[in-house]
Amino acid sequence: MRAAPALLGVLALGGAAGLALAAPPAVFVNEADVVRREPPPHGAHGMSTAYRISDVVPGRTMEFRKRVLHPGAAVGLHVIDHDEVYYVLSGEGEVTSDGVTRRLGPGGAAYLYRGAEVGIAQVGDQDLVLIVSYPLPAKP
Repeated sequence: MRAAPALLGVLALGGAAGLALAAPPAVFVNEADVVRREPPPHGAHGMSTAYRISDVVPGRTMEFRKRVLHPGAAVGLHVIDHDEVYYVLSGEGEVTSDGVTRRLGPGGAAYLYRGAEVGIAQVGDQDLVLIVSYPLPAKP
């Protein structure tokens, strides 16, 4: 079997390993080490528990957090300057994006686009547990 021309250049550099640049060592984070109770951002509606996972990663280029919105809590409406994902692990929430509201439960995700006015509110009797992730602005 013949290798494609683009692959030949990779093989000449030492195979797949030739593609990798020297990366810093992995950072391993236990959520118990980065947990804190705080009001949710963008309006402080109710109380939440934040697991600020990526905060301890030096030179990071993305935000990755777990947030628990306790009954009655909400991340208030705010305009985002990046794409963002809300992914629901458990509980139920109502996500609003530019005036459209949709209910999400476990396994549901909302991909939100830069420039949209967004927010999410806990609904029901159980905590809403979600992952929030988005890119950080490029550093000059």
